[in-house]
Amino acid sequence: MGKCMQGYLDEQFMELEELQDDVNPNFVEEVATLYFKDSARLINSIDQALERGSFDFNRLDNYMHQFKGSSTSIGASKVKTECTMFREYCRMGNAEGCLRTFQQVKKEHATLRKKLEHYFQLARQAGPKETARRSK
Repeated sequence: MGKCMQGYLDEQFMELEELQDDVNPNFVEEVATLYFKDSARLINSIDQALERGSFDFNRLDNYMHQFKGSSTSIGASKVKTECTMFREYCRMGNAEGCLRTFQQVKKEHATLRKKLEHYFQLARQAGPKETARRSK
């Protein structure tokens, strides 16, 4: 996986990589593409909910629950950690905490996207047999 990804992705990402084979050579990249498409939709929904100014903590928590679930499924550990914090602020009814943490969620999400784009670019250059997999 490489040092640049340490802390950003956990074991779940490596498990996804192990599902990738000659039949599905782009499996992980396709999963990541779906994740970023889905999470962009959720970020937009949360942005809109926060812009209204009247904090519907249940709705915000529901959106973030979905976001955390999809982040967990791809192994996005830093994003997942921030999602957990956001949900805690929702439970406390802390609007300021939600706003602050959401900025951090977006920052970690953008950083992960950049790192994964670079990772997939390197994997494509290396060819199908050279992708960074955990040794068995």
